[in-house]
Amino acid sequence: MGIFFALLAGLFMPLTNLTVRKSIDIGGTSKGYFVFQALSSFLFALLIGPVWTGHFTWSFPSLFLGVGAGFILSFMLFAVGRAVEKGPPGFTFAVLNSATVMPGLLMALFLGAGFGYEYKLWHAIGSLVVLVGLFLGAKGLGGMKDRKQWLFFASLMFFFHILLLALYQWRGMLLSDHRPKGAFPFFALEKMQNECFTPFMFLTSVVIQFFVYLRSQKRLPLIGEVSYGFAGGLSNLLCTFFLLLAAEKAGPLEHAVIFPIFSVIGIVLTNAWGQALYQEQVNWRACQVCVFGLILGTVDWTGVAAAIGF
Repeated sequence: MGIFFALLAGLFMPLTNLTVRKSIDIGGTSKGYFVFQALSSFLFALLIGPVWTGHFTWSFPSLFLGVGAGFILSFMLFAVGRAVEKGPPGFTFAVLNSATVMPGLLMALFLGAGFGYEYKLWHAIGSLVVLVGLFLGAKGLGGMKDRKQWLFFASLMFFFHILLLALYQWRGMLLSDHRPKGAFPFFALEKMQNECFTPFMFLTSVVIQFFVYLRSQKRLPLIGEVSYGFAGGLSNLLCTFFLLLAAEKAGPLEHAVIFPIFSVIGIVLTNAWGQALYQEQVNWRACQVCVFGLILGTVDWTGVAAAIGF
């Protein structure tokens, strides 16, 4: 089930990327856009969470994780916005999503199979091929006007994306059946099973993005920043919702691949609108390499070998 939810999340990510680009196209800034994206995500998180379910309970551990995720998300969004302003959007989003191959490896290294995180050789090979495919599409960096600034912000967003996805997976482990009894007693299961994590994550992001906007922008927001921000907030919330479900429902051999699957689906569709709407040059061979890497990384090759008699 984890792979299924990762596929759904990947369908919504390109819509969020497109609204960022559209907001900048009409003369807006990433700072103005992200205020309303975060606000929209927060409001929709309340609607499909506590309002829909009727459960308004909260716990300090879940709130703590939500606020922490909100800080990480805000730092990542700030870096994404500046990187998009300084460099090519297609490659910027490719770098952002290349971070998805890391959380599964980190969770396997630090927690291991005892917590439901297995990492096999084919996972590593598949992830490496995905990385190669993502970076095959990189062209034109040598002539980029703000190359050093783009590299700085791209590195920041890469780092914070890894942190955010690793936190999603850790939260999924806390809510899963693979969690050993007595592990992480502060984050007891009954304290985590509530609807406050996602709303508090986006509420924290709203507050931070609002102060960043007030500090840097001495104007009222543009209509386009508001409308594209709210549209992007809805798609971003749905993307986050399915990513969290993917992390929670993934089996031991799925943890290493759910985020790369999400990444490649998003990159292929982002490249599609980049080519169709902005006539961007897309290296479709690189996308094929990514898909090949996913096949290598998602198939249980031990089971395949056993089935054919090896």
